[in-house]
Amino acid sequence: MGHGDEAAGARELLAAFPVVDGHNDLPWALRQHGGYDLDRLDVGRDQTGRLHTDIPRLRAGGVGAQFWSVYVRSDMAGDDAVSATLEQIDCVDRLLARHPADLAPALTADDMEAARAAGRIASLKGAEGGHSINSSLATLRALYALGVRYMTLTHNDNIPWADSATDEPGVGGLSAFGREVVREMNRLGMLVDLSHVADTTMRDALATSAAPVIFSHSSSRAVCDHPRNIPDDVLERLPGNGGVAMVTFVPKFVLPAAVEWTRRADENMRAHGFHHLETTPEAMRVHAAFEEAHPRPVATVATVADHLDHMREVVGPDHLGIGGDFDGTAFTPAGLDDVSGYPNLIAELLRRGWSRTDLAKLTWQNAVRVLRDAEAVARDQSSRAPSTATLASLDG
Repeated sequence: MGHGDEAAGARELLAAFPVVDGHNDLPWALRQHGGYDLDRLDVGRDQTGRLHTDIPRLRAGGVGAQFWSVYVRSDMAGDDAVSATLEQIDCVDRLLARHPADLAPALTADDMEAARAAGRIASLKGAEGGHSINSSLATLRALYALGVRYMTLTHNDNIPWADSATDEPGVGGLSAFGREVVREMNRLGMLVDLSHVADTTMRDALATSAAPVIFSHSSSRAVCDHPRNIPDDVLERLPGNGGVAMVTFVPKFVLPAAVEWTRRADENMRAHGFHHLETTPEAMRVHAAFEEAHPRPVATVATVADHLDHMREVVGPDHLGIGGDFDGTAFTPAGLDDVSGYPNLIAELLRRGWSRTDLAKLTWQNAVRVLRDAEAVARDQSSRAPSTATLASLDG
């Protein structure tokens, strides 16, 4: 196969089995850049240079379903985090209403398949961080009623009932209330997302969940030793659970040389008065100046493919997916610069001998199956009453 053959093969595969991407932060980018003014940042038109994501590039990238993140920063707390999450949900709903020919609201695996058949991009919502429910199961149910179909148990900071990968140990994984949150998510049919959580939390959630879990945007710890990645012993438990690990493209999680560089770049951002995750034009100017003085180690499509090769060795092809984290990261790998880049990754995997069958699982089938399986668990539990447990009642 020549390079052209693989590129054509990738396009052909994605026409039949488009990408389900587990995590895209466009709603937060729209909040930061435009105060949710969808006229000012019209994603119906090419927004290259301003955003990683718009409809023309989603189409070019072969994206058939997107979990839109309704993330809010983990330094937001209490009801402020809840209201900001509601604003994010409202943003997604307004986007879908604005672009009905391209974006199809989706709540179920059947909705995803119907959107694919109609040539539209199935649009689902994922909440990123348990701080979004302010330790309230009623709030969790309200998010589900508003269309949220996964919740990442933590973001970068611990919450009262779960430990984060990038914080000091707090409750030692999941507390009793944290386990009740997982059980309530199973009852609803909301996927438990273990990206961002501590290893202890991953293991506790896998021991608690009756439904398959996901990692919406995490890569391999064995290939790049970063706490945001998945250790092999946790990956090895996915076949027994039925879950899916969706590889991410964030350079500091996939390229060892980028880990240290990013730490210094983040320190530089804070020294200039910016939150290290900020991607406003002013913040990016600070980043650009730092990068000019200290050239950045650049991840590539091959870097991401190395993670997928290793993860496939550990868990097999039935438990892998893709979660790019576009518009949630300041930097992207060469060749995966924005949402139009997925065909480059598929072409690289074809070059490495991945079969069409395995690639169809990676791009579409595994992610649809995991949601279908979570729905089946919820149906089996339909006689269970909604939990009225509280943080105080279970954790004291």
